[in-house]
Amino acid sequence: MLRMQKELDKIRKRFLNISVTVEETLQKMIRCVIEMDRELAQEIIMDEDKIDKMEVEMEEECLKLLALYQPVAADLRFIIALLKINNDMERIGDLSEHIARRVFFLHDKKDIDFPFDFKKMSSIMLSMLKKSIDALITLDIEKAYEVLEEDDKIDAIHKQMFYTVEETIKTSPEKIGMMINLVGISRYVERIADHIANISEDIIYMIDGEIIRHNRN
Repeated sequence: MLRMQKELDKIRKRFLNISVTVEETLQKMIRCVIEMDRELAQEIIMDEDKIDKMEVEMEEECLKLLALYQPVAADLRFIIALLKINNDMERIGDLSEHIARRVFFLHDKKDIDFPFDFKKMSSIMLSMLKKSIDALITLDIEKAYEVLEEDDKIDAIHKQMFYTVEETIKTSPEKIGMMINLVGISRYVERIADHIANISEDIIYMIDGEIIRHNRN
């Protein structure tokens, strides 16, 4: 039992490492889009490879614990939740890379007019990630529910964008290429927020054993 607790502590540390890396990548991605920085975009693409490797290592450790110690109750829920959270973290890294690749197209465009509030959207997204990590570390279920509420704000910003895009394409058809890439960025940010919401749902499951997936309004 003591040995298993030591192994659980190890995967907690691995989770913190991957969380820090993903958070740093998101911060870079936000700066990359705001500044249309190609060099920063390239860094993000390299970060994604690092996150992929960390995700595989984390999964191997979790599966080893399941095979060797056959944990039950809270320990079992913790490992299962971490396996799922680990996958969501990797997907966040993938989506950050997708956004960075959009910057390669947009960086030399003039008068880029975002059809949505990217700064607000990305600020909420980053807040969601920080809260979800804190919720797991402190086992704070209320904070996990707060993340789900913030996800709804991201969805609202993303939906509101389409009217602006439609009007811009009608009045300035030469901007279609730019708009397509900006819509892609909004969509990827919205998907990142969805993955963070998934993490919070798994934290809620880990804490009290309740599966709330598909039960959200």
